[in-house]
Amino acid sequence: MIRTRRTPAALLLALALALPASPAVASTATSATTSATAPSDVRFAIPHPTGRYAVGRDTLHLVDAGRRDPWVPTAARELMVSMYYPARAGGSAAPYMTVDEARALLQGQRLDTVFKAEQLAGTVTNARLGARPAGGRHPLVLLSPGFTLNRATLTTLAEELASKGYVVALVDHAYESFATTFPGGRTLTCVACETVESAPSDEAEKELMAKAALNRAADLSFVIDRLTRSARSVPVWKHWQTIDPRRVGAAGHSLGGNAAASVMATDRRVRAGVNLDGSFFAPVPAAGLGGRPFLMLGTEAQHAPGAADATWSRDWSRLDGWKRWLTVAGSGHFTFIDLPILGGQAGITDPAAPLSGKRSGEITTGYVGAFFDQHLNGEQQPLLDGPSAADPEVSFQNP
Repeated sequence: MIRTRRTPAALLLALALALPASPAVASTATSATTSATAPSDVRFAIPHPTGRYAVGRDTLHLVDAGRRDPWVPTAARELMVSMYYPARAGGSAAPYMTVDEARALLQGQRLDTVFKAEQLAGTVTNARLGARPAGGRHPLVLLSPGFTLNRATLTTLAEELASKGYVVALVDHAYESFATTFPGGRTLTCVACETVESAPSDEAEKELMAKAALNRAADLSFVIDRLTRSARSVPVWKHWQTIDPRRVGAAGHSLGGNAAASVMATDRRVRAGVNLDGSFFAPVPAAGLGGRPFLMLGTEAQHAPGAADATWSRDWSRLDGWKRWLTVAGSGHFTFIDLPILGGQAGITDPAAPLSGKRSGEITTGYVGAFFDQHLNGEQQPLLDGPSAADPEVSFQNP
C-alpha cells in the first residue's frame, strides 16, 4: 500500500519515497544516523546558483474556475506558483516557505523533533523579491514537486535554472502537499494523501496516482495559458513578455516527473521534459511524445533496468525522440530535491543513500540544466553524450 505517513527518521534528506512493493509515495530510510535533535543554531541555505544572472521571484495565485478540484470537488482547482526569473541585482530576500508549511512537512515526515519549523522556513534563498528582470526573452520551464511535498523543495533547481537564463514556474498543486499556504492565510492540507491511503488495494492506489499525474498535466497546461498570450487568456504575470512561448519545457520530481511526461503527451507547446525519479503511473502513450526529447534521471536502486520500478523499462521503449536514461549511485528518492542539501548542512548522513548533499545538488542541476540548454536553447552539451569522469556516480543506461 502507498504510505504518506512516515515512521520516525533522522533524515530530512534521503528518505526513500519508493518501496519496491508500492513505489508511489515515501517510506523512510531506517538506517539514518544523527543526534536526537539538530543544532538550533544551524541556518540552512540554498547553494548559490552558478549562472550569470541574479534571480528574481514573484508569487502567483491561479484559479482555474472552469475545473473542479479532483480531491475536493466542491472547490475550483487552485495553484500557487513561484515565478523565478533572470534578474538584475536588487530587491529583498525571498522567503523559503511559511512556518505553517514547514511545520506540516516536518510533522508529515515525523521529523518535528529533529528540526524546528522556524529553521526550515528560515532557509536562506538567493532569489530576490522586486528584482527587475534581465532583458530579452527566455525559455519557460515548468516544475512540479513530488506528491506530499511543497513546491519549495525544488528551490535549488529553480534558482539554478533562472540564473542560467530561464523563466521558471514552480507549481504547488492544491491538496497534494502536507501544506500549502494560499492568500488570506489559508493553509490547505493533503486531502489527496487521505484519499490515496484509504484506497482498497495497491491497484486502486496506482489508479489514483495516475489520475493525479494527468490532473497535474492539466494544471501545467493551465499555467502556460496564464503566462503567455493566447486566444484563451490574457497573461497574469507582470513580466510575461520575458517568456519565449516557443521554448517551453517541463520537469518534476516523483509524481511531478510523471506529470512532465503527461503534459508533453497532451500539450504540444511543451518541447522537452524531465522525470526525476518518478514512476510512470500514467504511462507514456504507446504512440510516443511526437519525437520530442525526454530525460529520465533516477536512483540506481529503484530505476536501473530490471529494478523494482518496471514502468521505466516499459515507457523507455515508448519514447520516440532524443532520450536518456541516467541513474545515480548512492542516491535516494529525495536526492533530486533540496532536502539532502539542507540535511548535509546539519551534518546528517544516511548510510542507505550515502551520496552527499553537495553532490546531489550538483548532479541534479548539472544534468537538468544541460538537458534544457541543449533542447530549448540549441546548445550542444557533451555532458549528455555519455559517462563523465567528473560524475562517476552517473550511469548511462541503454536497455
